Amino acid sequence: MARAATRVLTASVPVSLAANVDQMADRLELEEERDRLTRVTLADVDAGRVIDLQTVQLWSDRLDTDEPLPVPR
Repeated sequence: MARAATRVLTASVPVSLAANVDQMADRLELEEERDRLTRVTLADVDAGRVIDLQTVQLWSDRLDTDEPLPVPR
């Protein structure tokens, strides 16, 4: 993931506040990645790149058998 431009901020804050800010930044980064992945997935759906549930269930039911099915595409 590309890093955005940064700037340095210097401030004296309580350690607990700094820890909270770090946690918020981590959550925001995670949420941005989830949003990106959701948009990619929705684009796949819009383009018709989907596999129906019944096909996936049939494939998964056969995974532990002597004759598993190929991965659905």
